Amino acid sequence: MLVDTGANVTLVRTDLAQKLKGNFICTAPNISLKTATGEKAEIHGKLDAAIECGSRKFQHKIYVADITDPCILGLDFLQKFSFMVDLEKNEIRTGGEEIPLFSASAEDSKLCSVLAKEKTIIPARSECLIQGVPEASGKFRYAVTDFPSQDSQKGVLVAATLVDLKKEAIPVRVLNLDHKPKTIVKGAVIATCEPVVDIVARPQEFSESLRLPSILENLKGLMKNNEQQ
Repeated sequence: MLVDTGANVTLVRTDLAQKLKGNFICTAPNISLKTATGEKAEIHGKLDAAIECGSRKFQHKIYVADITDPCILGLDFLQKFSFMVDLEKNEIRTGGEEIPLFSASAEDSKLCSVLAKEKTIIPARSECLIQGVPEASGKFRYAVTDFPSQDSQKGVLVAATLVDLKKEAIPVRVLNLDHKPKTIVKGAVIATCEPVVDIVARPQEFSESLRLPSILENLKGLMKNNEQQ
């Protein structure tokens, strides 16, 4: 799906419209669309369909035409549902959701590797956090860490964690299953990052006064109970 603020209307490709379940409205055969290159594309009709952006669905009438992209979100859709386009952060926002945008080029859609910021030794049968840095910045902001497909240490697992690639360091949680320590050299690939679909912003559920007890406080409570027994 392409977000195009230069398009006045929202479009869907003809072959995809035929697969969608919606109310198709035929238009006059002499109506055509003028593209950005000056060419004309025939409009086959309108389709009342639900467009899913993030975790929400928006009911909207879209034009059916012979276009290259599967779907083009135009200015009519963005304005109607009060979408905000942030080119600096490469995202669109609406209703408390941040939906990342990606470049149309295939190069920018690839996964991002996370490199070890410094040399780290993972003790045997232990779990620790390793500070990492993205191999290439600017592709996307929010991502989920995953086990690297190659150049990875055998016997080392990587936890899936939501991270912000704009931060100076990316925390990567790893687990050494081996009975011997593992050495991660500086610059080694420790994880891959896959862009998230969307982020739902929720209000703070707990205030500082209602803060949940820490693990240390829980341990102290258990020790006190054992001493009393």
